Amino acid sequence: MRATSFKRCSSQQNPRWSLFTINRSTDFNAGIGKTEMLGRYNYLALVGGGKNPKFPQNKVVIWDDAKQKPAISLEFKTPVLRVRLSKARIIVVLQNSVHVYAFSTPPNRLSVYETSDNPLGLCCLGAKLVAFPGRSHGQIQVVEHDTGNISIIPAHSSPLRALELSRDGALLATASDTGTLVRVFSTSNCTRVAELRRGVDPAFVFSIAFSPSNKMLAVTSDKSTLHIFDLPSQSPQQAFSPTRRTASPSPAAEEAAVNKWGFLGKVPLLPRVFSDVYSFAHAHFEIGEEPSNGKQSYIPALGTSVGRPAKGMLGWTDESTILVVGAGQDGRWERFKIREDHEGKRFCLRDGWKRYLGAG
Repeated sequence: MRATSFKRCSSQQNPRWSLFTINRSTDFNAGIGKTEMLGRYNYLALVGGGKNPKFPQNKVVIWDDAKQKPAISLEFKTPVLRVRLSKARIIVVLQNSVHVYAFSTPPNRLSVYETSDNPLGLCCLGAKLVAFPGRSHGQIQVVEHDTGNISIIPAHSSPLRALELSRDGALLATASDTGTLVRVFSTSNCTRVAELRRGVDPAFVFSIAFSPSNKMLAVTSDKSTLHIFDLPSQSPQQAFSPTRRTASPSPAAEEAAVNKWGFLGKVPLLPRVFSDVYSFAHAHFEIGEEPSNGKQSYIPALGTSVGRPAKGMLGWTDESTILVVGAGQDGRWERFKIREDHEGKRFCLRDGWKRYLGAG
């Protein structure tokens, strides 16, 4: 099922996740498969979807919601998997390429980059750079807007599953389709600053999100678990090697490893799972039931924009509050808080939720 209408919202605080005010509701009476909002402006990127799409799935329409009409249209030979917008750029992600346009009328194509198979349309757009998969599985291309310089990060040995930039663009978090490890890189020198273990069993990572201060990282997966990790503190003097397993962990990160396995985390020569950095807190979130015909139910078919509803999408409203949002037949949002007990140990609990789709 695809939406036939959308509501344009403006944020009162953080433009990605916060308290929202509904400004306008638009009904197309036809399917909209993908949307991307340009901050608090009146422009949205729309791609058709569903059984009765409003627009072809290989076409991007930049919709001017104030004038209630298209402002820009872009057509491609294959389905559009994702669109990213900024005041200066339109980024269009296809199965094996990323197209960069200047946000102008008419739009001016600036660059085209080849990628490995990218069925999830992975792409992160920051104020100074854009990041997306490289030509080989597990690699990431980081492109600077001003100079056009391209850096390659060999993040994983298997295909990428998740990719996320911090709000200031300083850090980039990645996960592969194995889903056991999350790696964090510095975008300034492309070195690895942390490696975090979600678990031992493989999983599909749904979403990754940095806290506003870049001190913590939240991760969700198809295990229906929200994990929260500490990140190493950063300083200009620190230098990291991409061949190292992780940067020197913060005291809190070391404590997380010790708490997981006790003294075994400090015994040399044991398998690395005993010494890896684990989450300091975790909590259960609701995935909801969806019709499924196979194991990889949340991955869209190669070369198409038709996939399962998004689940476990993350956002921080402040340093202690996380929202987890899911679509589908049981669409809901859940709010989680990071608290401390009387001994100063942190934990995560759900303190609110609301179903906004489905029956009931």
